[in-house]
Amino acid sequence: MKSRSSERIKIPPGFWAGLRQLGIAAHDVARKARLPLTIITEPVVTTAEYFAIWQAYSDLTGDTAKGITKLATAFETAKYPPTVLATYHARDYRDALNRMARYKQLCPPESLRITEEGEHCTIELEWQDTEQPGPPMLVGITLAFLLELGRRGTGHPLTAQFVEFSNSMGDVQVLEAYFGCRIQISAKRNRLTLHRRDLDRPFVSYNEELLEILTPALDQSLYEQQRSPSMTEMVKWIMKRSLTGGRPNIQAVAKELSMSDRTLQRRLTDENTSFKRLLIQAKHEQAREYLADPSLDMKEVAYLIGYEDQNSFYRAFRLWEGVTPSNWRTQHLGTN
Repeated sequence: MKSRSSERIKIPPGFWAGLRQLGIAAHDVARKARLPLTIITEPVVTTAEYFAIWQAYSDLTGDTAKGITKLATAFETAKYPPTVLATYHARDYRDALNRMARYKQLCPPESLRITEEGEHCTIELEWQDTEQPGPPMLVGITLAFLLELGRRGTGHPLTAQFVEFSNSMGDVQVLEAYFGCRIQISAKRNRLTLHRRDLDRPFVSYNEELLEILTPALDQSLYEQQRSPSMTEMVKWIMKRSLTGGRPNIQAVAKELSMSDRTLQRRLTDENTSFKRLLIQAKHEQAREYLADPSLDMKEVAYLIGYEDQNSFYRAFRLWEGVTPSNWRTQHLGTN
């Protein structure tokens, strides 16, 4: 089985906006998940980090079921990412679900398997190439949003026939009120069963012109996702998530990429760079990102990019930018 330690998953900005509407700060989620704050400004994470974010949200809400229903209904349609817009503006509910299953490939590790039989349409949530199942909150949100999509698209208060979850989901009555059907816990699979007749309902949000723009672009993204990123990109990406409180070494990064440090160094040389050069670039870029956030003090910025003392950070930053971190922040954020 392929290692997914270097898998890259993009979190849409609308996710953080949805949490803000619920009174949950993105910084609190990052800290609860023990992840660097880069996930907010540069939201590309590994599978493990992605799961940690959802678990952190669950912990902060206190009850899985309530967290599911609140976020599913709070997420504003206008803030949907392109992959979801292509489903929201589909011709009918069936078209929307099929598009959702297709474009879920752009957001691993989830995948959807849709089956129509008799009066039922079942949508089973599976995990792409990973033995670790996602946290219950992510499972619940995924299935709840599929029903929410149908409700918003058709303009009707649709209900499910049956919902199955493999784990405990908190207050089941809250979920049954949302889905409008019986909920089974400790099932063998995570599955949403819809009334098949609802799939023929047209979407009031259907937009043919927009789909003609979005569909080719998303299909191209699917194609490009199959292509491997450069070694330089992968190494710098891993470095940025390993800077906090320490100094990533080539052995650790090579291990995450499932190769020897000699092989990694050779690959970087082939791309006209080196591990040391990329580490400096990663620290420089992250320093600028963090300094652009006025809520972080200098000591915290220094720690987040791997400096135990503030003076070392100041000296390094002056070499990069020619000014102190404080002056750089003043120049770029103003003195308001």
